[in-house]
Amino acid sequence: MATERDSRHVNDETPPLTPHAPRERFYRRERRSVPVARAFTAAALADWGIRGERADDITLCVDELATNALLHGVPPGRGFRLHLRHAGGAVRVEVHDSGGGRPVLDLREDGDAESGRGLLLVAALADKWGVGERDPGKVVWCEFVMQRHASDT
Repeated sequence: MATERDSRHVNDETPPLTPHAPRERFYRRERRSVPVARAFTAAALADWGIRGERADDITLCVDELATNALLHGVPPGRGFRLHLRHAGGAVRVEVHDSGGGRPVLDLREDGDAESGRGLLLVAALADKWGVGERDPGKVVWCEFVMQRHASDT
């Protein structure tokens, strides 16, 4: 896989082979990677014909998962990989990092907390979410079922 360095703060991307091909990109451990990952997601969703509120929910969850990866999951000198897939009537978002630990929902009612709300947002907006293992690190994922229109049946 070729590695490129450019102003988008990414190292590589798998080119889409078909309109619904999975999209994947690696991001360095930089704060600027989060908005770039969000823009990458918005572009993929637009290519897939996903717009409106559901697209906004997906990009917000990418923002939260990417931020969590940078703050808690990416050791110095490493990065995270964002993988997007649209298949079977759903969009799956995966953020892969090489850090230890396992994210947990913080259900405390502490309205003054300055962090810890990211996974609560993901849990509220996504239809499913979870954490998987990888060596090293983990994959935090979420899925969004796309509504079928009457004309699609």
